[in-house]
Amino acid sequence: MQDIVMLVQDPAAWVALVTLVVMEVVLGIDNLIFISILTNKLPVEHRDKARKVGISLALIMRLALLGTVAWIVQLTTPVFEAFGHGFSWKDMILIAGGLFLVWKATKEIHHSVDPEDHNEDFIASSATTGFAAAIGQILLLDLVFSVDSIITAVGMTPHLPIMVIAVIAAVTVMLVAATPLANFIEKNPTIVMLALAFLLMIGTTLIADGMGFHVPKGYVYAAMAFSALVEVLNMFARNARMRKKASGH
Repeated sequence: MQDIVMLVQDPAAWVALVTLVVMEVVLGIDNLIFISILTNKLPVEHRDKARKVGISLALIMRLALLGTVAWIVQLTTPVFEAFGHGFSWKDMILIAGGLFLVWKATKEIHHSVDPEDHNEDFIASSATTGFAAAIGQILLLDLVFSVDSIITAVGMTPHLPIMVIAVIAAVTVMLVAATPLANFIEKNPTIVMLALAFLLMIGTTLIADGMGFHVPKGYVYAAMAFSALVEVLNMFARNARMRKKASGH
């Protein structure tokens, strides 16, 4: 209790908290895009529940991982060397997560381009199986992002309460934003393809990081923001053309 009181009175702790919350929210964008696309494949009546259950379980998993933060930090220790690079468990987790994202995005892009090929749909047709599969995949990808964000957080602050508050704040934002984002993506087909391209880029970035080629996150998010801005302008242009056509001019 005394430690918490000291943290509350420490301006540096508040700066670390705000910085960490912003970082967690930004890093959560990747996960949120994946959750939106994944749950939109479910029957309408299961989508909102899948988002809430998946994100809530992800929060529990992240808090549990924070309890093992000393062990997670050790995941950065190389366990073997190949191609002149020492691979740690963190690297292997990032590579596996990146491959998973690339595979998922590629499969879904193929399904969007060729919707008649039902064999390529990666969610089972059964609502029950699809729901369980969606939750499992949300947790799997969140595990990858959690390990990366926790290791980053440890480098920013040694105080566990600050990390816990930042994680809870970020997940709360995800809970609030999940349904509006998913609905927006569903109503705009071109946004779906753009979001899948984002996932493809994020997966490639994770693989590169795992292989020892660090790609600054700022570049990735700047590219995503620029692409999103271009798509928003395209949407405005399409709506303007539709209004003009409807008015008969």
